[in-house]
Amino acid sequence: MSPILAKEAAVEILIAARRIADHAKDEGALGEQKVPRATCDHLGAVLADSVLQAGLNYATVVRPRVLSILRTYPNQNTVSALLKLIGERRTGVFLNWRHHEKVTRFEMLVAFLNECEIEDVKDLRAHLASEQFCNAIQRINGIGPKTVDYMACLVGLDSIAVDRHVRTFAKQVGVENDDYHFLRRSFCCAADLLALPRREFDAWLWKRAAARSKGQLSLSI
Repeated sequence: MSPILAKEAAVEILIAARRIADHAKDEGALGEQKVPRATCDHLGAVLADSVLQAGLNYATVVRPRVLSILRTYPNQNTVSALLKLIGERRTGVFLNWRHHEKVTRFEMLVAFLNECEIEDVKDLRAHLASEQFCNAIQRINGIGPKTVDYMACLVGLDSIAVDRHVRTFAKQVGVENDDYHFLRRSFCCAADLLALPRREFDAWLWKRAAARSKGQLSLSI
């Protein structure tokens, strides 16, 4: 990208970020009591959460399964333990999921981490800070930039995953560019303008969308 185009892109991101930040401020992003977003040190739960979350209701489908993993499989928190579980063909039971697509994706993810000599969440956190690793992990079928950013949030890295809630918020403030990386940079910049940790801003966006969805459901009933 030429210096002129790069400058234009940076300006576009800053304009979008200001719109996002101003609307978030009006919506109470700075006035609400902030609860630090939880991190997870259980590798099996992190990978299960990352694989299951796409396209599923988090509160009713994903979260109960992740909590069950934390309760039932406290020792499946390393790649070595997960490889043993996969070898015993217990992945579906571990995830409490039957459809082969997500089961296979989980197994491919574990195999990839093993190839990268990653053993636990600490190792994963360090690798997710590398752009090269983040690009490489996306070669796994079904693992895209949103999943990578989502995983980064789970392990404690300051990131924002561009999901439908983020896209809806962007449209509400008139941001028309729906490119994933543009939106990610814009929302990260907005968090910086608000002087909020990016993970905290991401959590606020999700909480806001969940509250609105619950309210709409109550009205429809």
